Amino acid sequence: MFHQQAQEVTWSRQKEKHVMRLRSCRIRALKRHLLVASCLGSGVSVGMTETAFASDTQLAAAEQRTGKSIIHRPVRSKEHAISSVSEHPKPRRAHTDVNASADETVHVSSVHRSRGGGMMRVETAPYAVQTITKSFIDMRSPTSTALELVRNLPSVNIAVTDTSGLQGGRIQSRSLTDADMALMIDGGPAASAAYMAENVESEDVDSVSMMPGSSPIDLPVTSAAAGILNQSTHDPQHKFGGTMDFAYGTNNLARQFIRLESGDVGNTGARGFVSFAHTRARSWFGGGRNEKIHVDVGVRKDWSNGSYARAFMGWNLEDFVVDRYGTASQFYDFKKTGNSYGRKSEYDPVGNDYWKNNINHWMQLFLTAPMHVVITKHLTLDLRPYYSWGRGWSGEAGGFSSATSGNTYKSGLPVATGTPLTSYFLQDGAFSVGTTAILGYDIDKHNHLELGYWYQKQDYTQHFPTSITNQDGANSSPNDPNYQIYRNGTRVFPGNTAGFEIHSLFFQDTAKYFHDHLLVNAGFKYVMSNVWYIVYPSRRQLGQNLTAPLPHVSVSYHFNEHHQLYVNAEGDFRQPSPSAVANTNIDGTLPKNQYSIREELGYRYNDKNFVVDLDFFNYNITNRLLSTYVGNNQTGVVNAGNQTARGVDLMVSAQPLYGFSPYVSFEYLNATTDTNIAASDVNGNLTAFRSKGKQAPLAPHFMANFGLTYTYKGIFANGALHYTGPQSTTLAGDQRMPGYFTNTLSLGYHFKPVWYAKSPTIRLNFTNLTGAILRTGVVGVGTNASQVRLMNGNLSNTGSGAQFILEPRFTVTGTVSTAF
Repeated sequence: MFHQQAQEVTWSRQKEKHVMRLRSCRIRALKRHLLVASCLGSGVSVGMTETAFASDTQLAAAEQRTGKSIIHRPVRSKEHAISSVSEHPKPRRAHTDVNASADETVHVSSVHRSRGGGMMRVETAPYAVQTITKSFIDMRSPTSTALELVRNLPSVNIAVTDTSGLQGGRIQSRSLTDADMALMIDGGPAASAAYMAENVESEDVDSVSMMPGSSPIDLPVTSAAAGILNQSTHDPQHKFGGTMDFAYGTNNLARQFIRLESGDVGNTGARGFVSFAHTRARSWFGGGRNEKIHVDVGVRKDWSNGSYARAFMGWNLEDFVVDRYGTASQFYDFKKTGNSYGRKSEYDPVGNDYWKNNINHWMQLFLTAPMHVVITKHLTLDLRPYYSWGRGWSGEAGGFSSATSGNTYKSGLPVATGTPLTSYFLQDGAFSVGTTAILGYDIDKHNHLELGYWYQKQDYTQHFPTSITNQDGANSSPNDPNYQIYRNGTRVFPGNTAGFEIHSLFFQDTAKYFHDHLLVNAGFKYVMSNVWYIVYPSRRQLGQNLTAPLPHVSVSYHFNEHHQLYVNAEGDFRQPSPSAVANTNIDGTLPKNQYSIREELGYRYNDKNFVVDLDFFNYNITNRLLSTYVGNNQTGVVNAGNQTARGVDLMVSAQPLYGFSPYVSFEYLNATTDTNIAASDVNGNLTAFRSKGKQAPLAPHFMANFGLTYTYKGIFANGALHYTGPQSTTLAGDQRMPGYFTNTLSLGYHFKPVWYAKSPTIRLNFTNLTGAILRTGVVGVGTNASQVRLMNGNLSNTGSGAQFILEPRFTVTGTVSTAF
């Protein structure tokens, strides 16, 4: 009897457990149904811990159809600025292991982050942020660089030199240039704008953000008067798979790309990806062929307490033709007659200007490895090391050997008179390494304190040798001893080394009150820098030690979920970059450091239909540093007095209406030179240009953008129009570049999944649809274009003016892509 009762009790318990399991399954099924209904009904964002993870391509396609995107946790404060720039915020402490088999948790949010077809994002940072999201990136050509992607932001004027993704270009922002801007990848300093395409392929970029008036205190930068341009790289997916695309287009463009995802590696919490790209295209202006090979690698490891480690590596090897940048007269002659001043397509024995004698050969390696360590519930440690290294050379026509030059081969035999020569820019090593360490502590529920240390070292060593041009008009390697030029038994091998070493301490406190509606951030950064410049073969050395206090303060108030008001102010200094100093003819003193004070006042509004972002700004700049073009795609630097810039940025975008998502942005800028800049008259007397009070160079009063995105089922399209107003291009103000329009168009279709192809897509991308011949920027500001009256009443010498970048011709690129 007792045994029978025990069996009945056991059976009853088993039945109860079975019922509980059925209830649990029904609840979980109900959650899934609610999740699906939520997604279909309102297009809201969904995050899941153990369920299927969509690929970035699938998410981007969904974002294009709905105009909404996966939401990320809002940044806590300005100290988490890297999260506001990036789309990978620091994860908080998790309640279960990332690989645990616990019941899935579903997080549903109705906040819509991306608007205007991905041309704008809802921001909450206490300073201006302008972001391009993945949905917009995936509509553009895969050859697009970060510069082309941000071309329609209100604060920038972009000049690109090609449309094949093989080079970069130039940036103007609020009367400053990319030399005043910190260009970042995942928070690590990257290559200059002229070589933007060397760092990362567009398929491996999740977002591109501009912070035009701010350089958060915890970023490893000082020279950021024009703000930050940050690319956030692809986060490895949780499932095995990948994506691939093939592109063909104008100028014999052929490009192949493939990325493989490892997915989660067992129960380790680790995952990674590797991608490979090959691009080949003909020069659009003049003769020549360009080619590059690129590899990206990314890994991520997560721990159950919220700690994580990421790493990204980009490796690039390419050969491209060094463009010729024409003067105003050359441009007008080309526009009127069609006479190109580009590189010659065949051997040129007269001018020695064959494109094969003007090749840039370069290899670049870039690494970042940010880590976030949760030590306790209130204490965290962030380490953000980075490293970049590059080496290569470029050549250009170096004239012809003469009877009086004394040129000989290494063997001592004289070089025949009239032999064509090649001059080289030989970069023996462009080296940068650094790290930032940040200790964060939650003092109480209102205050978060950060203490940090930043170290960086840069060293650029280059030489300017001369060699004999090959008989077919091409240049050989400058390291080939059979072509090297000697004089008096010594190789012609002038050069220099320029660099700096930075130690910096910083701290900041972020306070939140009134249920986190009020955010106050205040911090201080103290920079200690040692700069050096050594000339070879004399080994003449210049250098300086300097310190700079850089205060930061910002206040943000959210009246409610729709309205935000913020104020931001900070100090910034820029020391001339080692590469610019190395290319400048230094006469005994290094250029003075540039200092600036910046203030911003901003207002944001967003609801389910519209996003509005309004930003007023003011800059006061001392010892303005301007870039000068010295040839071979290299720039020098000079001081150009003091400057004031003030204006307003406005961005507006909307949710889709009948499939159409509009975007509009506008900037008004009033930038003036505050000093009369030194100059010499025709007699050699030192005086100055009458530049005080005039419009500063590269500071157009007006810029405007319009974008319209259309999505319907699998169809997507985007058209964008940009306008830049007239601007001065010389210190004297006697040469101006007229206003201009640029345009782009994207058309495509997402097909339904077929076999292993999860997101088969075709798209066409057009640039410069009208085929306009126009100038969009300069490679260096000129002093004066003609003789001008100086402060002492005398005339100046005749100048050459600026050298201009042309908008590339009409192009069309067709792309076939899919995730798998």
